[in-house]
Amino acid sequence: MSLTAWNEAAAKITAPGQLFSWSVREVNGVPLRIFDNAPDSMRDLFVGTAAHGEADYLVFRDERLTYAEVHRQVRALAAWLADNGVGQGDRVAISMRNYPEWIISYWAVVSMGAVVVGMNAWWIPAEMAYGLDDSAPKVLVIDGERWERLASLDNRPEMPVVVTRCDDELPPEAIRWADTVGDPDPPDLPDVAIHPDDDLCVFYTSGTTGFPKGAVMTHRAAVHNVMNMGFYSTALGMINEKEPVPRDQRDQPAGLVCVPLFHVTGCNCYLHPTTTVGGKLVLMYRWDATEALKLIDAERPSTLAAVPAMSREIVLHPDFDRYDTSSLGSLGGGGSPLHPDLVDKISRSIPSGNPGTGYGLTETSGVVTMNIGAIYKDNPTTVGQPLPTVEAKVVDDSGRELPPERPGELLVRSPIVIRGYLNKPEATADAITDGWLHTGDIAVIDEDGFIAIVDRAKDLVIRGGENIACAEVENAIYQHDAVAEAIVFAVPDERLGEVPGTAIVLRPGQELSAESLRAHLDGLIAPHKIPAHIWFQKSPLPRNASGKYLKREVRENLLNPKTQTPRAEEEPR
Repeated sequence: MSLTAWNEAAAKITAPGQLFSWSVREVNGVPLRIFDNAPDSMRDLFVGTAAHGEADYLVFRDERLTYAEVHRQVRALAAWLADNGVGQGDRVAISMRNYPEWIISYWAVVSMGAVVVGMNAWWIPAEMAYGLDDSAPKVLVIDGERWERLASLDNRPEMPVVVTRCDDELPPEAIRWADTVGDPDPPDLPDVAIHPDDDLCVFYTSGTTGFPKGAVMTHRAAVHNVMNMGFYSTALGMINEKEPVPRDQRDQPAGLVCVPLFHVTGCNCYLHPTTTVGGKLVLMYRWDATEALKLIDAERPSTLAAVPAMSREIVLHPDFDRYDTSSLGSLGGGGSPLHPDLVDKISRSIPSGNPGTGYGLTETSGVVTMNIGAIYKDNPTTVGQPLPTVEAKVVDDSGRELPPERPGELLVRSPIVIRGYLNKPEATADAITDGWLHTGDIAVIDEDGFIAIVDRAKDLVIRGGENIACAEVENAIYQHDAVAEAIVFAVPDERLGEVPGTAIVLRPGQELSAESLRAHLDGLIAPHKIPAHIWFQKSPLPRNASGKYLKREVRENLLNPKTQTPRAEEEPR
């Protein structure tokens, strides 16, 4: 497929008067590319899905909820929240696994003009307390597993707590989920006027300081992410060289959700668009490649909300050929890079499936670029071109825009960029300048506008799509009295993309094993943040002239230069 065909398709559907036409408008003093046909709010998109009635919407294990039933529960929960003091602009926190209740709570909150706080389900009690204190929600909706964590806190925040998936006896101040959604004929949703720039949700992202920052997304941002993705799917369908997936015309779109809903990948990039088109969402309790293959065979999803590691496990599964995967129209993942070899493996394993990837951040409320199918196979080292309402440029250290093929920090400007960070005006000012978001990624943009991410400016490890701040892990390591020096960095991992590694120098006369260090970290940080690789060093860690550790040099010394696999651990060098 030629790039010319793609450009012609894109131009056709963004032309004046077409569904994805756009024009430049000033929003809060910033000129932005705005879709001419964009609805005002995510409430508008959700309310329209009531027309799907008895079609399946949510599937979880042996539970199956229709659009009609979900709309009933959404109205009931919204009424209960309103009766308990939640109004437009107030926040409601959700802390749970990918249960149907997460999605029902989400739509109830945003449809009444309130704001969702998506709490990370990996968080330990201290992190949960931080998020609740920072976001100050009026109500918390939580599952039984996370309720146990919260209950362990001596001074947990006082607020109504709605608990689901819990058979234990609850204290008087807790409310069972069934008591909030039981009304068989609930009233209509509260009559509120939601402005496009009203807050929609707060998702927490790891910062380089180690303190999570609440990224505040707006209705405009989420709506434009849905439309950007709709543009790409429409253009791709116009030029797709592969045979379409054989499908009964009565079948509805479906997606298998394998990533957390408290991140933009699961929520903004799968929950939103799949719901908008009346699709079915199949939820997993936890990731398991065998179970995923069974669900693909049984539920016939066309898309997979996954990170690349999950796609790799599916196509390399020893029982792959036992299951019918022909429904898949694309397979790839977001949250971390897709290795070029996986592009070919997907193309060969799934006849009707297009390998795909994308690039985005929490701060962009979804995807900046998408790259799927033949275009991707022609450009496998890139993440694609900017989507219609996204402007992108690379700049040098002085902020000067660089010409094509020159590496620099990637900046993006778009209505999908967050309003800012909750309660952190200085961090917001550092991240967003005149509407341009500093991504912290080093990129190259070629003559055709394709973006390649070549390095990371932020001190983060991206483990299976989950951002881990190196500083947070370092701070926890330093709480051990035996540690004199410690640095944390990303180590390549075939399954997860990256995992945390650490190089440590002990204080004179002290002893410490990897097992003991991990035991020390257990409880201080979430389990997925604990280093998978630990090296104890005899000599002081190298520093530059300003005293900063030379992480890149240490990392390169500890990895095999040919295979990028870790050298032997725990051997002083």
